[in-house]
Amino acid sequence: MLQEKLKDWNLILASGSPRRQHFFEELKLNFEVRLKSVEEVFPNHLKGHEVSDYLAEIKSFPFKEELRPNDILITSDTVVWHNDKILGKPLNKAEAFAMLESMSGTSHEVITSVCFCTTKIQKTINCTTKVKFRKLTHAEIDFYIDNYKPFDKAGGYGIQEWIGHIGIEEIQGSYTNVMGLPTHLLYKTLSDLVS
Repeated sequence: MLQEKLKDWNLILASGSPRRQHFFEELKLNFEVRLKSVEEVFPNHLKGHEVSDYLAEIKSFPFKEELRPNDILITSDTVVWHNDKILGKPLNKAEAFAMLESMSGTSHEVITSVCFCTTKIQKTINCTTKVKFRKLTHAEIDFYIDNYKPFDKAGGYGIQEWIGHIGIEEIQGSYTNVMGLPTHLLYKTLSDLVS
């Protein structure tokens, strides 16, 4: 069992996301949360998983000097890739509306990258899930944004919320990945790292 293998390791989750913290708890992992702010900007030439890989990796930089030999630092980033561009976290209602309207009636990809760092290695993995929205009405988009204020979510929505229940027709790939953490890959990669 992974929990037994990790007993001599200190797991650090560098994420303020309640969803990611909840997944760690659900996986029965002992961990601590450490937060440092990082400016989430990326070079314009990067596409798809290259963006989330890059952002997950730069989030690890402020912690590297303080890692001890038995620490495993985990950073991650989730992006939405639609029409050959990244949809990040909307700054306001107008941006959230534009994002959801652009995805309405089409498919997009949700990509999460996870970076694992110790004093000796750095490894980054990523996972892509294809999500299809049915055609959403303007009233539905307005209702969702007004009631759920999804400004902390890539693409301006949370799949586990109302809009996911009424609007998503099809998912190809990991559901937890769309929520911000591909738990199956996290578990496997951690197992490989400490075996």
